[in-house]
Amino acid sequence: MTASLEQLRRCTAAIDLGASRTRVYLKNVGLVVDEPSVAAVDCHTGSLVAVGETAERMTGRTPEHIRVIRPISGGAVVDIDMAQRMLRHLLGDRLSRAWRRKPMLRAAMCVPSGSEPMTQRAAIETLTGLGARRVELVDTLIAAAVGCGLPVEYPEATMIVVCGATTTHVAVLSLGAIVAADTVQVGGEVIDRAMLQHLRNQHALLLPGQSVRSLHGMLETSGGGGPATVEVHGMDASSATARSIRVEAAGMRLAIEPTFNNVLDGIRAVLRRCPPDLVADLGDRGIMLAGGSARLPGLDTVLREGTGMPVTVSEHPGSCSVRGLGAMLEGRATPMALESVSFAG
Repeated sequence: MTASLEQLRRCTAAIDLGASRTRVYLKNVGLVVDEPSVAAVDCHTGSLVAVGETAERMTGRTPEHIRVIRPISGGAVVDIDMAQRMLRHLLGDRLSRAWRRKPMLRAAMCVPSGSEPMTQRAAIETLTGLGARRVELVDTLIAAAVGCGLPVEYPEATMIVVCGATTTHVAVLSLGAIVAADTVQVGGEVIDRAMLQHLRNQHALLLPGQSVRSLHGMLETSGGGGPATVEVHGMDASSATARSIRVEAAGMRLAIEPTFNNVLDGIRAVLRRCPPDLVADLGDRGIMLAGGSARLPGLDTVLREGTGMPVTVSEHPGSCSVRGLGAMLEGRATPMALESVSFAG
């Protein structure tokens, strides 16, 4: 069943459960939650130790009886119970107060483009378990396009690339619908792993996963914007002692080049499935980059040089999906932009 704009306007909360971060938008309030999709659990008692930023900082630093869990993978809920506990903790009493005021509270939620029925069902069960009486599911690509301010309702092509933690979704939109789309199994975490593997293979250095973000500044390829070398601190793979090295930017760029090229191949595959008239529109409009990994240095440059089209990074790339969904809830999105892209459970 397709959700209408009127059905979405009855919703009180918009939720985007991402593999990297969880975001919640309350109608007429705004963004109230923007935290990592991470929970830490005590295996002995089953109690929740921490969620969000606090739990993420525990990654790789916990004793054996505490386990750090990510209940979301690729935009799909893989652990419904833990996702519910995480959401309940992140929301505190903010949403429970809204539930008490409106017993038949409705919620809207982003789901990946082309998601399977089981993925949709898991998303619905996650929110109904928290007390929602009805859940409307909206395609993440449409929500992100609306959140970026793209004119998706017009008979002209717009292209959006949503770069997530584990996957990148590419789509060309026209008249409020998806003309062609593709999913590339590349995201921010995949790129970070490629950088970590390069350090291990070339320098026998094991770097903490969270420390790899300090290397992102050297990836800028436009005009040599990043530093030529960066000092990193990690553990020697053979002696297990602390060691510091200087990493060259050129070698790091070569390590992640295949992942950037995979995204570029996905864009080309989508363009090949589009009519020539729409591709011609994109020559002027270009590509909109959204998602939590959209600001990875050098990505926009690679896409611009590889496609010959303008590339723009959204003002709020990480939260554009939930902001777009919030605009639908508040009636700030046109009805045409919602046709045949949302589902109800």
